[in-house]
Amino acid sequence: MDNTTDGTWDSLSVQLNQKILQTLEEMKFTYMTPVQSACIPLFMSNKDVAAEAVTGSGKTLAFVIPIIELLLRREEKLKKRQVGALVITPTRELALQISEVTEKFIQKFPQFTQILLIGGSNPIEDVEKFKDQGGNIVIATPGRLEDMFRRKSDGLDLASAVRSLDVLVLDEADRLLDMGFEASLNTILGYLPKQRRTGLFSATQTQELENLVRAGLRNPVRITVKEKGQAAASTQKTPSRLSNYYTICRSEDKFNTLVAFLRQHKHEKHLVFFSTCACVEYFGRALEVLVKKVSIRCIHGKMKDKRNSIFADFRTLKSGILVCTDVMARGVDIPDVNWVLQYDPPSSASAFVHRCGRTARIGNYGNALVFLLPMEESYVNFLSINQKCPLQK
Repeated sequence: MDNTTDGTWDSLSVQLNQKILQTLEEMKFTYMTPVQSACIPLFMSNKDVAAEAVTGSGKTLAFVIPIIELLLRREEKLKKRQVGALVITPTRELALQISEVTEKFIQKFPQFTQILLIGGSNPIEDVEKFKDQGGNIVIATPGRLEDMFRRKSDGLDLASAVRSLDVLVLDEADRLLDMGFEASLNTILGYLPKQRRTGLFSATQTQELENLVRAGLRNPVRITVKEKGQAAASTQKTPSRLSNYYTICRSEDKFNTLVAFLRQHKHEKHLVFFSTCACVEYFGRALEVLVKKVSIRCIHGKMKDKRNSIFADFRTLKSGILVCTDVMARGVDIPDVNWVLQYDPPSSASAFVHRCGRTARIGNYGNALVFLLPMEESYVNFLSINQKCPLQK
């Protein structure tokens, strides 16, 4: 763990609540990652933070811990329907994941409630749930959250509920913009109090992101976290414990090569990326027939209701295959993924890096393999130059 750690939790310059330290111990997080040691003290000393960190760097704890600490330190305790913290994230899968982590901490703080506001569920049920159970911590996707602000006629006055807001977190902020949520974010920001702490976490920096920083943050402290050791020297964009491979095969042999590989690695956990929803459906069914006695799941952006349960189910599996599109490429944390297989190489170099980042997370080792046609061999050189991402044949 040496090259992914930054000391133990008690070495932080700020004192963490004993119950938080206890939860970290139960979760077996003995050491901090660099993004955690950099962000937590700043957040807790009431600074706005704009953090750029490599994928798999432990960003979730870097904002979940300060959220709970800041809510505990409030002079005026939150009522049931007062929102103290809001986390906005681009996909349901990410929101579910953040909610799971938050739940582990707030189990020890029964005074706080959290609510998940994401697509794929009935908005009226969300309204009733908030009215009934409240939600001091709201974890949401932008579309559903914007919709909830317009539900006053259904008996939900979310605009009043967020007046007590202490903390806003924009997670995977670059992807929020890539997915076209800028207008929704601006609408949501308009409802929020100016006196708040804001954290913005992203894997890349763009001009559009800079505009969002200006609109949503006040004098932010900017943090760029690179991995320690060799990775920092070369500004390598993929996790340093990731082994990146490529294979060249003719188009007529490509699928057979994938099937042979999966049969050889039956007892491992794989993500297999395809470029379109139709490919996921087609090849997913083919793999079910050709790779026996292996749990195979399919997930893509056009699945509305089943995505949440498929994702939750695959996370619990010790081995298996998840056939997916780039809906799974960013920020999603699936435990113990051994191989990321890219059947269709993505069109952008940054997408390649994000896909690979689903393995070798938080100090673990992992492997990635991209399948290339003979005419695509120059892609290897392109990645090496563009993303400082060397591949082995």
